[in-house]
Amino acid sequence: MPPWLESMLASEYAYLALFAVFVLEGAMLMYFMPSELIVPGSLILFGHSPETVVAVIGIAVLGATVGQVALFTLAQRGGREWLLQKRWFRVSEDSLDRFDGWFDRWGPVVVPVSNALLFTRGMLTVPAGLAEMDRRRFVVLSALGTLIFESALAGLYVFGVDLLW
Repeated sequence: MPPWLESMLASEYAYLALFAVFVLEGAMLMYFMPSELIVPGSLILFGHSPETVVAVIGIAVLGATVGQVALFTLAQRGGREWLLQKRWFRVSEDSLDRFDGWFDRWGPVVVPVSNALLFTRGMLTVPAGLAEMDRRRFVVLSALGTLIFESALAGLYVFGVDLLW
């Protein structure tokens, strides 16, 4: 490992950088890195002691929730058409229609469910914002789904490392 990376990972800025990555992931701006790799990658770099696992999961939940609340707020204030016009919002109108349908059919329960599943993480953030869902309820449901997802990723990583080594 390059010395500059090793010193950064050992510094107090490592967890702050991880938090920033999760905020971007929660706001659906992490197109260059699959969210499924962030927690396992963090545990590879930081180690997987129980304290580290808890810290990484906590940072993941807090950061992703902050990012999702930002996107939720933009959806509430800007609206559907405004978001679809933005270059950084890379969800097609057809996909957004599909997720709107899920939210219309199942209601707020799809927020934690979608956050706990591969390939749908965060996709119900915009329909929840467009539907004027209560912000506090959104925060709780979003964080719950993210906690389930990130805990599962961390658990699979730790179990896999312990099983293989």
